[in-house]
Amino acid sequence: MNEERILAETRDWIDAVVVGLDLCPFAKRSIDSGRLRIQVTAAVAPAELLELLVIELGILESGASSPHTLDSSLLVHPNVLRDFLDFNDFLEVANATVVGELLEGEIQIASFHPDYRFEATEPNAIGNYTNRSPYPMLHLIREDSVSRAIAMHADPEGIPARNIARLESLGEDALQKLLARHPKPARPGPHS
Repeated sequence: MNEERILAETRDWIDAVVVGLDLCPFAKRSIDSGRLRIQVTAAVAPAELLELLVIELGILESGASSPHTLDSSLLVHPNVLRDFLDFNDFLEVANATVVGELLEGEIQIASFHPDYRFEATEPNAIGNYTNRSPYPMLHLIREDSVSRAIAMHADPEGIPARNIARLESLGEDALQKLLARHPKPARPGPHS
């Protein structure tokens, strides 16, 4: 695993897609102020990822007394949960962990995956691209930072529809080219 390359590709994806296409109107402010932590993990099993999730939740929660320290943490896990269905199943465990750590209402999880698919959509539906990333990722977000950002936005409820319209205007070919800058990682062999 080349952590520096994965981190660079993740940052490039954030710059080009998340901020560049303005899919999250709150991201730029958080990134520019240094309040986004990106942690690339070497986890190769869901149990390892779960342990790292608990650690990351603790780091994010410990900054609660200083709201200007961290808004969110992006836990990038390129070597585990590459199959989207497995990843989607793990989200239940991740959300239960937030509850178990007594952080429900304080921290929420947003999810990103190279093969992200919203329920009841076709695999290549344009809307799925709002959550497609170069690697599987769990985005841990402090809810107070979400509340502050929403309060400053003119139409937070309209963001999903606006994002889909923006992606539709680009078209699938342009999206594929943009995402091709971020190739999916090769699956490890039996000795990786």
